[in-house]
Amino acid sequence: MTSTATYPTISNWLDNHRDELIQKSCYIFEHPETAYKEKLSSKCLADYLETQGFQIEWNTAGIETAFTAAWTNSDIDITKIQPAGKNVSFSNEVPIIGFLAEYDALPEIGHACGHNLLGTAVCAAACALKADYESSGEPIVIRVYGCPAEEIMSGKIIMDEQNVFDDLSVAVTWHPFDRNRVSNDIWQAQDIKNYTFHGVSAHASRSPESGRSALDAAELMNIGVNYLREHVTDDVRMHYAYMDNGIPANVVPDFAKTNYFIRSTKRSRTEDASKRVDACAKGAAMMTGTTVDIELVGSCMEMKVNRPLVEVYYEAMTHIPTPEYTDAELNFAKDISEKAGLMNNGKYFAGLYPLEDTPVPLSIGTDASQVSHTVPLITISAATMCHGTALHHWAAREQAGMSIGHKGMLYAARCMAEGTKLLLSKPEYLQAVWDYHNVSQD
Repeated sequence: MTSTATYPTISNWLDNHRDELIQKSCYIFEHPETAYKEKLSSKCLADYLETQGFQIEWNTAGIETAFTAAWTNSDIDITKIQPAGKNVSFSNEVPIIGFLAEYDALPEIGHACGHNLLGTAVCAAACALKADYESSGEPIVIRVYGCPAEEIMSGKIIMDEQNVFDDLSVAVTWHPFDRNRVSNDIWQAQDIKNYTFHGVSAHASRSPESGRSALDAAELMNIGVNYLREHVTDDVRMHYAYMDNGIPANVVPDFAKTNYFIRSTKRSRTEDASKRVDACAKGAAMMTGTTVDIELVGSCMEMKVNRPLVEVYYEAMTHIPTPEYTDAELNFAKDISEKAGLMNNGKYFAGLYPLEDTPVPLSIGTDASQVSHTVPLITISAATMCHGTALHHWAAREQAGMSIGHKGMLYAARCMAEGTKLLLSKPEYLQAVWDYHNVSQD
């Protein structure tokens, strides 16, 4: 990747620290840890930030694997949050930039969502921006938030509920994808629920009439939900998994549990669908003579897209060269496309995608969406995998652990750092972002 002279301190810092950043991402990749168990991963990033001059505080929002790293060149107390109140106005004289890092892996498959790259690039962006402001002397506060448990839609929601992000001027993050673009996307509003059915155990052959099957109830609920799919808007997604009850087939199950994700691009539609799924569960319990417990595991709003913020970061990205690939990397992309059946017609990578005129609904969610309703939030997308690769797929994992993923990671870091530098270059940019944020977009 060649450098341009737009913000040379940023690009030079990233070039000079390239190898050690790749080493950090590889370490996290090789030590995948699931939600709230990310002890090695969080420590890897926090220790690195500490060597770069950031002050580290652990147990952010009471979460063991969450941390806050902070640095400033002003006389502001970086250990104290002075919230102006959610959705009020931007009033900080010294800008406070919050970079949101993730590092949790998926069960069994590992880093098939590329969070080993995500957290490392966020830390790199913060450090590169710090280097620029050390050089310029302009006052700023830079924070990196170590955010666990994104894969179960949890960490940032808990942190947001405890006002961790309230005094930020802007929140910055990114996500690995198969293309380079500013994320002008409406990530979905979600409810995550557990439905636990309780019945009466009996011998399935000798006395089935005495039993009341919790498993029957769970299956009837799922049938009801499958019929419900015909009567919701196109953006609604409802999907489920059975949780193992460990009961053999010759026993009428007195226990069955399902986990549901219920999503749409509007919180109101998600809530409506969620209530109707609850009704399916209650009806199934009535039909089978069982009872059901409904647990709301997590819930979040849809992404609040901020057009002025998107435009600033897109402008910065137009001046940053996208990664170039070696013959070996292109051959790797060709091979993995054939093995995984990826639909890309041999076009594995592209440059910067154009900015869309209107926000793009996505059929996936993130707990970062909740933060976007507290303070303006920008998300960058960078190609850490070839076209057609799906997240949570083994092909995404394979590319997250090698040079294709590393190049996307370093590109994303530069986009985040230079985009933030451009945002802060004129006071009217940030004011426009906050003016837009405070206007209702319902």
